[in-house]
Amino acid sequence: MAFADNLKQLPPVAHLAALQLIDAAGNVSATIENKPGQAGSLAVYAALADKHGSINAAAAQEGLDIYAEHTADSRANPGKHPNIDRLIKIIENAQGFTVKLIPA
Repeated sequence: MAFADNLKQLPPVAHLAALQLIDAAGNVSATIENKPGQAGSLAVYAALADKHGSINAAAAQEGLDIYAEHTADSRANPGKHPNIDRLIKIIENAQGFTVKLIPA
């Protein structure tokens, strides 16, 4: 399935303003906001965190599957899709993130 189809299967994120990814040292590594251009990634990361309890290697692999055609584009064009690049790095480094949800 295409990313747009996969996105329709995820829970809505209207109740979220953003999501923060917290590294092992307790620092905010990234913030994904509920705004155009990031709302899809917010939905993906929120669903993965809910299912897996964090963004770990298993969650990252599932996320790459959800991103579908964008995953191949990310691999071919590093830096074009930072939220996908992050999932690839999590799998390569086995270093994930805890997630803090920021209510709207």
